[in-house]
Amino acid sequence: MRLRAALLLAALWGVATGARAQAPEVIIDPGGVTPAALQSITEAVGAITRLAEDQDGGEIDRLRRRARDATLAALATQGYFAPTVTLETGTDVGGETWDISIQPGERAHVASVELNFTGRVTRPEYAERVADLRKNWLLPVGRPFINSDWNRAKSTLLDAVASRDFMLAHMTASDAAVHADTAEVHLSITIDSGPQVRMGPLNTQGLRRVPDSLVQRYVRYTPGDPYRQDRLDGWQQDLQSTSFFRGAFVTLDSSASESEAGPEADPESKSPPPSEQPAATQSERARAPGSSGLAAATPEGDSQVAGGPDARRAPRPDSDGVVTLPVDVRVVEAPARRVATSLGVDSDAGVRAEVNYRQNVVFGVPVTLESGVGVDRLRQRAFLDFHLPPDAKGQRDSIGLLADHSDIQGLDVRRFALGATRLRERRGAGDSRVEYENRWGVLLAHDHVKIDGGDEFDLPSATLTAEWLRRDVDNKYDPREGNLIAVGGGVGMVLDSGQPFFRARLRGQKWWPVGQRDILTIRGEVGRVWSDSATRVPDDFGFRTGGARTIRGYRYQSIGVDRDDAVVGAPTLAVASIEYDHYFDDRWGMAVFVDAGDAAESFGEMRMNVGYGVGARLRTPAGPLFLDLAYGQRESDLRLHFSLGIAF
Repeated sequence: MRLRAALLLAALWGVATGARAQAPEVIIDPGGVTPAALQSITEAVGAITRLAEDQDGGEIDRLRRRARDATLAALATQGYFAPTVTLETGTDVGGETWDISIQPGERAHVASVELNFTGRVTRPEYAERVADLRKNWLLPVGRPFINSDWNRAKSTLLDAVASRDFMLAHMTASDAAVHADTAEVHLSITIDSGPQVRMGPLNTQGLRRVPDSLVQRYVRYTPGDPYRQDRLDGWQQDLQSTSFFRGAFVTLDSSASESEAGPEADPESKSPPPSEQPAATQSERARAPGSSGLAAATPEGDSQVAGGPDARRAPRPDSDGVVTLPVDVRVVEAPARRVATSLGVDSDAGVRAEVNYRQNVVFGVPVTLESGVGVDRLRQRAFLDFHLPPDAKGQRDSIGLLADHSDIQGLDVRRFALGATRLRERRGAGDSRVEYENRWGVLLAHDHVKIDGGDEFDLPSATLTAEWLRRDVDNKYDPREGNLIAVGGGVGMVLDSGQPFFRARLRGQKWWPVGQRDILTIRGEVGRVWSDSATRVPDDFGFRTGGARTIRGYRYQSIGVDRDDAVVGAPTLAVASIEYDHYFDDRWGMAVFVDAGDAAESFGEMRMNVGYGVGARLRTPAGPLFLDLAYGQRESDLRLHFSLGIAF
């Protein structure tokens, strides 16, 4: 009896579990639809089949109907409004199958476009702008009607109106009338620009330590200037890029009470004031043969308002159809002080340790104080810098003190210096990825120089330098495609003798992508110093080379002019390199390379120091890690170089 009961229970359990359906196997015959439409159908049906895993038999029929309906809806988003879709079920060893066959019919195209404008933008002075809006419409006649393109075209049109002068612009109606029998779509959009918006007084919130004058240094305008969204975006980006703020938001305050504005409405507007306008209507209709209006899509309902919900509560315009709104700047200040430490290692300088202290706002003045100490095997330095906030042109000025000691290849230099720099960074026009940097510097320095086995002397100098850099790369810290070019020069004088000296330098690098991951790179550098043969030039004006980032296979800065037991800076420099990097995956790779160059008394006296070898590459969050084994042909020496950091 117990055995029979157990068998009966097992049978009932098997029936119960068997009643649960498995996800059916779906086979789709696309019938010639586009790849984008097929992907949309696959995603829509896939969402339905995943629901079938936990449904009983009664629900499967409903899911089959939903899968067919989802296929029809996905086809409609891609412009197929008169398809024939059949879903047949079957079984195989894996369970139930759904065979979906599609006859898409003719794809609908845009037959006409009607763009209507109301509000102040209809004035004669905006006629050219309205013409440009019509010309730049993204879904013209003849294009296939794709739902995502339709939505993008509407949003782009509204943004184009609202981004300049008309922040309160909104879409009052949009209509896509689909004629399935003729595969035509007739589009109609109405945008009310509303009144012209001008920028009013500046209101700043969130300041505690930072003085209001700093915000005014960036947000420069005259009250009454026309509204331009790009100006607000630029001010916000400038504020966020400073070390004084963790976040910044620049908007126009459109939530002012209507009672603060004049009673007159915009005389050009054909619609009620923004606060009284009804919800916009959008009709998306499909007209089947013999039908005057078969609903095929759900209306969007609410109108699109460029300024967001608050824009609908904006003050009414004055008698000239103008609204003046305050410029609202909200900031979150960065920490007043910060201490940072870093520890690194490379093959040239060994272990490197550094401690930095940074303070925003010094004695109530909006400047940044930065000081630090850095130590490695070859160099020790301490500095104190004051960074001024950028001016209206984006130029960043700084002034600082430096104490520096280096002992490299027998040249021992102790320097005390006072200097000032100006850095200007800007991007190319439009959406260009090109970046430009201009750097100017002036330096008063006193060097105590000791040459191993030779002279020991003091060298006071004053120098003026400039560099122009153009960078066009896909990734600033780990480029795979693009180029870099930098041109620099300088003029100086030995203060105790009055002897002048001059310097020019050109460097460049080019990256080519090869296949899916590989990279071919070439780089080069050339430089020249002009001075009297008896003039002693500061070490940072002369040229020395060799090491991980220059000519691999040679000791760090070991290539230059031999003087006594040391290597000192040379008047001329020429370096070239070619490298091929092959990556096995997104992180690991290997490289082969050849470097060559020299630093000598003149270009005619140069003897090429050639180094070549292989290396390992590892992409890390901090930048690419280079590990190179190079053979220096001139010295017949094998050296290991490694470094971590950006490529230039």
